[in-house]
Amino acid sequence: MFFRVCALRLRTSTGCTELVFRLLLDSSRFFLRSTTTIAEMSSKVAVVTGGNKGIGKAIVQALCKDFRGDVFLTARDEGRGKEAVASLSAEGLKAFFHQLDIDDVGSIRKAADFFKQKYGGVDVLVNNAGIAFKVADPTPFATQADVTLRTNYFATRDMLTHFLPLIKAGGRVVNVSSFVSVRSLHKCSEELQKRFRSEDISEDELTALMTRFVELAKNGQHKEAGWPETAYGVSKIGVTTLSMIHARRLSKERPDDQILVNACCPGWVRTDMAGPKATKSPEEGAETPVFLALLPAGASAPHGKFVSDKAVQDW
Repeated sequence: MFFRVCALRLRTSTGCTELVFRLLLDSSRFFLRSTTTIAEMSSKVAVVTGGNKGIGKAIVQALCKDFRGDVFLTARDEGRGKEAVASLSAEGLKAFFHQLDIDDVGSIRKAADFFKQKYGGVDVLVNNAGIAFKVADPTPFATQADVTLRTNYFATRDMLTHFLPLIKAGGRVVNVSSFVSVRSLHKCSEELQKRFRSEDISEDELTALMTRFVELAKNGQHKEAGWPETAYGVSKIGVTTLSMIHARRLSKERPDDQILVNACCPGWVRTDMAGPKATKSPEEGAETPVFLALLPAGASAPHGKFVSDKAVQDW
């Protein structure tokens, strides 16, 4: 139609040559803009939260070497995040930085919008950001429960709420949990263990249980209600269970997309969180999260599992 209109104008107007040229030029510019956008959105991208140090940075480092696409190191502090990217660059590794504070829903939304617009979604998401109080920390348990659950469970849940819809077909989601989640699960009442292991537990029910734990901790009633004396352990029970819930949901709602979601334990790693006596280096701690992040195309397992040392563990 476009070329027929131009031909008609050429036959009926002596001044249409310039018009045709401009139309062709505008059309070519539009085509170039469109193909550039498509090319950008077709690029693969991996996103790692809490990536400026420790296990998170080691995960970014490994992905820079083995992931075929752009790797984004995200962190709450822009200065520290950019310093981490610069240190990786000094090693000959190319990572990109994007500010992301998982405790700030606005920051999560902003990051989600960025990856949706630039890449059309996310191929690999590693939810690594988390906190833990030291064993000897004198902070009251009620405060520890509130602060720890707010970041490790509720903020991670916010990340998944906004990023799971962006995960592309064949995508991988890795939620960094801990072996402490299994140990803490065994210390829960039989009733709680049954619910956390149940295949019909919903995200709403899980969130209500996590909220209930914080409320009980504030009143000093958590132990008599069947909960263990560990805020970190309970928060990671939440992360592991949430991973299983989302895996079941994706299998039901997007069965053909072959997205794999898992929780994992990096091990006892020498970081600011675990201390210098831990048995693994950050690079060793990154092995299992990276293994799950790079599960090959077409893989169907593991999915909805708790993984440690690259092997599925009992839950």
